[in-house]
Amino acid sequence: MIGAKLVCLECGQTNRVPCDRLGQGPKCGICGAGLMPGRAVDVDPGVLGRAARGDEVPLVVDFWAPWCGPCRRMAPEYNRVAADLRGRVRFVKLDTEAHPEVASRQGIRGVPTLMLYRGGQAIARQSGMMPAAGIRAWIDRALEAGAGDGAAAAATLRGASDRSRSA
Repeated sequence: MIGAKLVCLECGQTNRVPCDRLGQGPKCGICGAGLMPGRAVDVDPGVLGRAARGDEVPLVVDFWAPWCGPCRRMAPEYNRVAADLRGRVRFVKLDTEAHPEVASRQGIRGVPTLMLYRGGQAIARQSGMMPAAGIRAWIDRALEAGAGDGAAAAATLRGASDRSRSA
C-alpha cells in the first residue's frame, strides 16, 4: 500500500498519507489539523461515520457519557494508549448523551464501550472500564484476529510505526 486514506477528524476531508509518514505528524491538506494526533479526539456523528467507513488505518471509538464515572476514569488510560499507538491506530470519542441516535444505531447498551473499525466495518467491541494495558491488549488481539488479513495489517502497522520512531 503506497498511502493510507484518513478522514480529517476536524473538517471531514479525506487525505492520503504515505504509510511511512503516519507516525510523523501528518496534517490535513485543507484545515491543517493533525491526522494522527496521538490522543483521543471528540467527534460528531458525521465525521465518525466518514472515518469509520473511509479510514485505511484502524479506528477505535470510545462511546462515553459525561455523567459516567467509569468513562471519566478510563479517559486518561484511553489517551495513554492513543499516545502509545500514534501512527498506527486512531482514537476518537463520541458523547452518547449528546448523540443518542448514534449509540442506538450502534447497539450501545452501556458506557464506556469501545469499538474498533477497520476497512469500513466494526471488527471488535468491548464494554466496561479498562486500564491502558487492557485496552492495548484488546486492540492487539482484535487486529490479529480481525477481518481478512488482520495479522498482515497489524504487522504492517507495527512496521510503519517502528520505522517512523527510528527516523
